[in-house]
Amino acid sequence: MRDFHQPGRSAVYAQNGICATSHPLAAKVAVQMLEAGGNAVDAAIAGAVLLGICEPQMTGIGGDCFVLMTPPGEDRVVALNGSGKAAAGLTAEELRAQGHKTVPLYDPAAVTLPGAVDAFCRLSKDFGKLGLKTILAPSIHYAETGVPVAPRVAFDWGKDAGKLQGKAKDAFLINDEVPRAGQTFAAPGQAEVLRRIASDGRDGFYDGEVAEDMVASLKALGGVHTLDDFANTACEYTDPIVGAYGGLDLFEHPPNGQGATAVLLLNILKHFDIAGMDPFGAERVHIEAEATKLAYDARNKFLGDPDHMTRLDHMLSDKTAAGLAALIKPDSVLPQALPGSEAVHKDTIYITVVDKDRMCVSLIYSVFHGFGSGIASDKFGVLFQNRGAGFTLEKGHANELAPGKRPMHTIIPAILKKDGQPFMPFGVMGGQYQSTGHARFVTNVTDFGMDPQAAIDAPRAFAEAGKLAVERGYSEDVRAKLADMGHDVHIPETAIGGAQAIQIGEDGCLIGGSDPRKDGIALGY
Repeated sequence: MRDFHQPGRSAVYAQNGICATSHPLAAKVAVQMLEAGGNAVDAAIAGAVLLGICEPQMTGIGGDCFVLMTPPGEDRVVALNGSGKAAAGLTAEELRAQGHKTVPLYDPAAVTLPGAVDAFCRLSKDFGKLGLKTILAPSIHYAETGVPVAPRVAFDWGKDAGKLQGKAKDAFLINDEVPRAGQTFAAPGQAEVLRRIASDGRDGFYDGEVAEDMVASLKALGGVHTLDDFANTACEYTDPIVGAYGGLDLFEHPPNGQGATAVLLLNILKHFDIAGMDPFGAERVHIEAEATKLAYDARNKFLGDPDHMTRLDHMLSDKTAAGLAALIKPDSVLPQALPGSEAVHKDTIYITVVDKDRMCVSLIYSVFHGFGSGIASDKFGVLFQNRGAGFTLEKGHANELAPGKRPMHTIIPAILKKDGQPFMPFGVMGGQYQSTGHARFVTNVTDFGMDPQAAIDAPRAFAEAGKLAVERGYSEDVRAKLADMGHDVHIPETAIGGAQAIQIGEDGCLIGGSDPRKDGIALGY
């Protein structure tokens, strides 16, 4: 139990349903869908699409999503891959010939086909109850009339707005200025797109005038995208991958997401007495940082489009984890720094919903970097992701850019099971950090008995690109001890990621947590 003398927030308790996400308006709309007779799928889609208006620097209909869910009345976990592919006319050879060492971030070459809309339409058709017209109505309303910009959103907007170019400046600036907290942001062009999706389903986005606008806008900047590329975009149901830690089973989305990295990290941490460490001490941070370096090195070598990689079993192997754990020294850093990666970005959005029937949805949805590629379509203002920057141009690599191929993704949803029953859908935002964040969240819950809110509130650290980011929630003594071990310690300008989680208690009570690093809440009814 938290100290009620100190600032903080309690976990939210509810019986009939709950949503946890990074903006209060999206949480409210999700709960309204539940109150109207909808299920967790209806609520999650309604909230997620609205987050593209509330947090447009993080996500939007020009992006991708991944989903884990439990079908109504079932305990099994289903995975849906809503990530888009590279355009059929784009090759790594062409970019290498142009002198590129990596995929250029703010260029049509980085724009993969947006997969989220197709996934939302498919989920609604297969599992939803209310239909697209109902679940998209709130987003259409708020896109048209506007939403007050929240404080954390305004902070991120200011950091990312310099990447906006061309028509995107008109769409995401107000009088050529970054909106301040409390100022109203509207997206009438996106409202019209959402009306067409509500009326015509995926065809309202991937065919016709909206698709023509997206293709023409990209081609004008040198893109090779075609109407066929958009029309052929399709999500795919897949089987989750599973790891075990502390009596819980961790269900992660399979590649091309990085969920296997979280499983590998936890398998490494099994070789250390994490529960015997100070949860906020230097020893735990050190072991986690060293395990992160090793697990992410494996990720960068092996992960990519599942049709083009062969080492997934190697990453999930206990033998692999044992070999890597043996390399970690308790009081000094590994000689190699965390390898650099082209797949770097700061944040995304995540939403989780559990309804009265205990159907769980864990959904993550992103445009990759802040404001994605910085490119928006001319007429409707659809902001394009730059997820193609997650590819490598290294010849022969499993994640090498190729036509019609999906890049390695950093975004990953998760669901924990206990004794075969759904126990806790959760997600940790923060780009690269997400696999480390998943492992840390699970160990907070299992090794230290934290409830969802406490597990989210706990301070974070992350080893990335040779440095160790340590949040201000850690003491100066902890930072000094880490520096003495050899870590290059710094305090990050921005808090590390964000998170949401919903625990299904043994008595059926729903317990939700939402990260104070963001503007959002957990809300139940």
